[in-house]
Amino acid sequence: MVKPHILLVTFPAQGHINPALQLAKRLVSLGVQVTFVTSEFAIRRMNKTTSVVPEGLSFGSYSDGYDDGFKPGDDVHHYMAEIRRVGSQTLTEFVVASTEQGNHYSCIVYSILLPWVEKVAASVNIPTTLLWNQTATMLDIYYYYFNGYGDVIKNSINEPSFSLKLQGLPELASRDLPSFFLPSTPYSFALPLFQEQMEILDQKSHPRVLVNTFDALESDALKAIDKYNLVGIGPLIPSAFLDRKDPSDTCFGGDLIKGATNSKEYMEWLDSKPESSVIYVSFGSISVLSKPQMEEMARGLLRTGRPFLWVIREREGDQKKKEGGDDDDDQLSCVKELEEQGKIVTWCSQVEVLSHKSLGCFVTHCGWNSTLESLCSGVPVVAFPQWTDQTTNAKMVEHVWKTGVRANFNKQEEDHHIVDEDEIYKCLELVMGSKEMTSNAKNWMELAREAANEGGSSHKNLKDFVDEISNF
Repeated sequence: MVKPHILLVTFPAQGHINPALQLAKRLVSLGVQVTFVTSEFAIRRMNKTTSVVPEGLSFGSYSDGYDDGFKPGDDVHHYMAEIRRVGSQTLTEFVVASTEQGNHYSCIVYSILLPWVEKVAASVNIPTTLLWNQTATMLDIYYYYFNGYGDVIKNSINEPSFSLKLQGLPELASRDLPSFFLPSTPYSFALPLFQEQMEILDQKSHPRVLVNTFDALESDALKAIDKYNLVGIGPLIPSAFLDRKDPSDTCFGGDLIKGATNSKEYMEWLDSKPESSVIYVSFGSISVLSKPQMEEMARGLLRTGRPFLWVIREREGDQKKKEGGDDDDDQLSCVKELEEQGKIVTWCSQVEVLSHKSLGCFVTHCGWNSTLESLCSGVPVVAFPQWTDQTTNAKMVEHVWKTGVRANFNKQEEDHHIVDEDEIYKCLELVMGSKEMTSNAKNWMELAREAANEGGSSHKNLKDFVDEISNF
């Protein structure tokens, strides 16, 4: 029998590429050929760092109109228009050329923010499946928003006392809803994209959606929308930190962040610390804290007296400032004290750090990849959400999965909401001293591994998907 061949298309951002690449590896392990496709710029960056590529996995690219990369100051609305316009054209050309070379795709799987892929697939007569790389809870929220609750949310989201109870979901307050619902959001392109995606799903009969979650974690949310067949196929993190079938799979296969720190240096530092003693602070590949917020974070960390590993990414232009000697404005006021108590790096392998026995707490923006990694590593968190789905993930962490607390904004500085030093210190001490949160986190870790193992819910769900496309 001919192996099924999947074209896996992903949005060119770190948080989309990482789980999609893990999905590709799992599909290959189930006997599927996979061609992984993202933007030309992202593929070039990945090629420099990608480790061992399993047999059956190949790479391709489409142009998003920004082949030299999206840079700070570029217009995000123009970018989203270009990725649709140029991406549709170049992805179609890629598929046609591949087909002429004998590569016949059984299915196109594509990630969120790319609803235009559906039209490309229709033009070449290939069936599609959506990879929803957020929580099932988030998919449900968007569905409800576009099916009867949009006006209620729009009219009330700025009221602090507003709350909403939706079937299959916990009660959600204004601050728990995704930031794209806020009238003040600078990302007005986002909601129309999610609406378009829901309309595409609604045109199909009980469509299967692959969700980066697992049954035990979101059992109610996965079943909340009768019209869709939401199936958990996660957590999509490297095998070495989950089912351990492939000990060599220790990274996502290519980090797009500049300024990577020598892992041996920070891992040796972690090795020197007592078990469950270190606070790990990282805000992902996009979120950037304001200077006043970083100062509050620094003082809160210092007050604990505990060792910490803090990832402060090197932004575009930082290197030029250093070379010119004009970086005083960005320098933390207490950097000497920070370096004495903890360690500051510009990058680290997050799954590797979270799996280290010295980790006691993770201060995170609650992006879904980071949140899943904390659950899979059994590390409790201080949730520090910034935007998009992070606010909803923080709600789930604190009130549903009970593996952490959410830090509250309690200070205003210019146009920034700030979490002050006292709140940061209080949250850190609470989480580091909580046996219950640590126990809950360890329990989710075991359930995540159980789901990913052969015979587990996620393994079975993915195998069912492969069996189905094998018959296309």
